[in-house]
Amino acid sequence: MGKLFGTDGVRGIVNVELTPELALHLGLAIGAFFGEGSRVLVGRDVRRGGEMLFKAVTSGLLSSGVKVHYAGMVPTPTLQYAIKHFGYDGGVMITASHNPPKYNGIKVIGPNGVEISRDQEREIEEIFFSEKWRRASVISVPEDVPRQYGVIEAYVNAVLSHVDVEKIRSKNFRVLIDPANSVGALTSPLIAKKLGCKVYTINGHLDGDFPGREPEPTTETLKETAEVAKALRADLAVGHDGDADRAIFIDDLGRIHWGDRSAAVICKYFAKKGLKGKVVTAVSSSIIIEDVLKPYGLEVVWTKVGSVDISHLMLKIGKEVLCGFEENGGFMYPPHVPVRDGGMTLALMLQVLADEGKKLSQLFDELPHYYTLKTKIPMSRSDALKVVEKVAEHFKNERLITIDGVKVLMKDAWVLVRPSGTEPILRIMAEARDEAKLKEIVDTVKKIAYETVGKK
Repeated sequence: MGKLFGTDGVRGIVNVELTPELALHLGLAIGAFFGEGSRVLVGRDVRRGGEMLFKAVTSGLLSSGVKVHYAGMVPTPTLQYAIKHFGYDGGVMITASHNPPKYNGIKVIGPNGVEISRDQEREIEEIFFSEKWRRASVISVPEDVPRQYGVIEAYVNAVLSHVDVEKIRSKNFRVLIDPANSVGALTSPLIAKKLGCKVYTINGHLDGDFPGREPEPTTETLKETAEVAKALRADLAVGHDGDADRAIFIDDLGRIHWGDRSAAVICKYFAKKGLKGKVVTAVSSSIIIEDVLKPYGLEVVWTKVGSVDISHLMLKIGKEVLCGFEENGGFMYPPHVPVRDGGMTLALMLQVLADEGKKLSQLFDELPHYYTLKTKIPMSRSDALKVVEKVAEHFKNERLITIDGVKVLMKDAWVLVRPSGTEPILRIMAEARDEAKLKEIVDTVKKIAYETVGKK
């Protein structure tokens, strides 16, 4: 059987890998999965090809007898909340999240607002490749695609219900929001405004070409945003990805922080409030998490990279889980919906600032300091897997975690080498307390990688 789903949905270059024909057939497969008469909510982000893919997927769903409603342009977490809130049987989001502008994608979401499990993805793939469509009789094919109104309003109100609105409003925070010219512009500025913040935006107009910066929020793509935040004397700035399920924070000194560090700040706040439970994160996160949380009695549960895996592990753990997160800025708060949610994460961080009475820079400075380096090398998945084997062999005398790629844990340092689940690249992430050691480790891995695939 073939493979469609990657780490997070089905993705590809528009009109090359992700064509209207593929989207139509995928819509038929998703329709067969949900079943005739099911109510499915569909949304999209600002990406090129979004309208085309929406219509193609919708045609497949309608042909299967599915009752489709349209949420319009919304962040992925907004659609996920709406599916659960309005009682839909499932949903489809047209987005490629953080991928470059030429990509688009399709995510399938269950009735609980969480993306479907890996087993359910394989079920849809089996229907897709065997062409076991379930065509509805003509009298059962819905005639139209009605609009579901009130999606953004319901989502924003839900986010606000989880924080102390008046406490945050009393602080008059200055907040800069960078939604990367995409759908985060429709929700995060509104959340911050309702929390009494003085709100600034950069890259705030919707544009599928992403003219302001690449859709992925990183220390490189957010450099200009950080400079603006510092000039504005913002209490914090936040950078979203293309579908606003990630939040990368910039502190009052203009420093950009990875998601595992901001998650450590939020989790430490939870712990100080007396909350207990398990914290779920991927092997790509820093060991700083254990350094910070173990003294508070919080257990860190490591798992594979991918928000789908984290969300479903959280569901499996149940009431014992406190939260989940990824180093890329995806934070998951179960009292809301156990999925990545950039808007919810922004509200939680403002709550932390309001209650702690400290600047964000102070809260980050209280964490152990590691130098961080992330890079990627273009190559096929098969080549990337060969590199993983060679890295594991090179570092065989160190402690290795091989749940997803290979994570090498050394004294005061670690490196993770893994193939991306969404694009043809090898990802390298590393941290060390000593900057020279960090460079040495990454250079070693790069040398192994280039030798393995025959490049210089």
